[in-house]
Amino acid sequence: MSDEPSTDMFDCQSCGACCAHSADWPRFSLESDEELALIPEKLVARDESGMLFTEGRCAALKGELGKHVACTIYAVRPLVCRDCMPGDPECLEARAARGYAVDPAPSA
Repeated sequence: MSDEPSTDMFDCQSCGACCAHSADWPRFSLESDEELALIPEKLVARDESGMLFTEGRCAALKGELGKHVACTIYAVRPLVCRDCMPGDPECLEARAARGYAVDPAPSA
């Protein structure tokens, strides 16, 4: 049995911590020009280095952090967002920074 958290332990749609973790993330990295063109310009940072971060979170995130959130561009979100998995080190870092649980929920 692994000590690593299970990826199904954390529900992204009731969290959003990774989308509100840092104005420096998410950054565009390996996306093609065609992929970037699918992201609405109003959601891209002025310097075009990544997603616009406004009011303490990614501009593409809607809803209330820690309650119910959704990515408004989920189908075309940046690669860094696609790579972030529930319970991975980046997820746990973002959750801890917001004071959200990072330990497995007790089993019923």
